[in-house]
Formats: sequence, C-alpha cells, structure tokens
Amino acid sequence: MPNGCASGVSSNAPDVARFPPVSDQIYFRKGFGLKDAIQGALTEDYHSGIVDEVRSRGYELSRDGLTVRLAREFGFCYGVDRAVEYAYETRRKFPDRRNFLVGEIIHNPHVNAKLSSMGIVLIERSAEGEFDFSSVTQDDVVILPAFGVTKEDFDRLRELGCVLVDTTCGSVLNVWKRVESYARDGFTALIHGKYFHEETKATASQVTKHAGGKYLVVRNMAEARMVCDYIEQGTGLDVLRERFAKAASPDFDFERDLVRIGVAN
Repeated sequence: MPNGCASGVSSNAPDVARFPPVSDQIYFRKGFGLKDAIQGALTEDYHSGIVDEVRSRGYELSRDGLTVRLAREFGFCYGVDRAVEYAYETRRKFPDRRNFLVGEIIHNPHVNAKLSSMGIVLIERSAEGEFDFSSVTQDDVVILPAFGVTKEDFDRLRELGCVLVDTTCGSVLNVWKRVESYARDGFTALIHGKYFHEETKATASQVTKHAGGKYLVVRNMAEARMVCDYIEQGTGLDVLRERFAKAASPDFDFERDLVRIGVAN
C-alpha cells in the first residue's frame, strides 16, 4: 500500500466555484431565469406520451403478447437536465449572437442535433486533437458542456473574452475539487475513467492548478490491479509505462508518483 492514500467520489452537493472569478457580464453558471419561456420547446422536443403511459401503468405495459418494462429512473439525470435547459435558455437569451458549444453537450445524438437545428454551432476538435476556437470572437457566446472542459481550454476561452455559459454538472465539479486538493497536498490523483473522454480530460487537468500536480487514469479493475501489483511488489514497470503512456500526466514517474495517491471516481 502507498504511504498515504485519500479518496473521493462525486455527490449531489451544491455547485462550487472552480475558477477564479470572471466578470458577471461574460461568465454565467446560474441560468437566466428563462425556464418558463423554454419549457414548451423542451416538452415538445423530449416529451413522450408512450413513456407517460408506461409509467402510469406501474412501469410495465403489455400489448398483443409483447411486454415493455421501463426503468423507474428512466430519463436524464439532474445534471443533464440542467445542461440541456441552460443551452435552450442561452439561445433564447442571446438570439442575435453566434452561439457555440464546445463539443457535445452530452453524448446523445438527438439532443445535439436539436441544438444544432436551433443554430448552436458545435466546435469540433482539430486534426491535432485540440478544440478549434479560431472562429470564436469576443462577440460570441460559448456554451461549456455538462462534462466540463479542461483548464487549458477554459483559459483559452477566457483570453478570447467571449461570453461563457457553463453547464458543467455540479457532481463533476465536486470530483474536480477533490482532484485539485490532491495536487495541492502532494498526492497523485488516481482517476477511474477513460483517458480519452472529455470528462476525464477535464478532471485530470485540475492537477495543473498546482505545481508538480500528477494524475494517472485507470479504466478498469485489470488496470487497477496492475498498478496495485507495482505498488505492493514493484513488478511490471515496463508494462505500466507502455500501458499508461497516454493515460498519465507528462513526465509521470511510477517510482516517484505512486508513493502518495488519492482516488477520484
């Protein structure tokens, strides 16, 4: 076991500040108070009479020998609901400005297609793998997705001076706080996730807020076992270096950076 270990998981605690204060005129996170104005569009785009009927019948509906059962927690989670609503509000709030969205607001083709049809332009990654902000100007509005964005991308957008509408899920922000605290206190953040996923990238980037911050991303139990075997027995170093070449912070040193770890899920 490492000399020191801390752990943290997400919760539904209230949203927390994640960046230095930005002018209230260009950074928005609490909504625009337009929920009533966009409720009709949301209902039209996402309401399902069939789903309502299945729910009303105890989440089970049988017709002509076919039975459909619906999960009681079917639908969007709170964070996704909030992000989608906020995107609709943003389009209503800034109808005369260009509206951009960094990547996908969530991984749902129908939702992203609806936002595109409303005139919200999805910003794609360049061939180098970075988001291309070259067309964004100070007069534009940029929506940050429910996954959040990396600290580097946030800083790039701040420098452009555009309006930022942040829909990052509050539970995600709680994990970010934990990861940042690990870096601050000298722990390596051991993050459970896919190293190439937007949310994981954004989470891992929080260590850069402190000099010397380190992270390692493990995808599954097999990778976690590999790391544990090295911590406990000192075996498999070459395999680890190859396996985690893209899933660790720059200049990650397995001998040095696994002495004190904190887990983030």
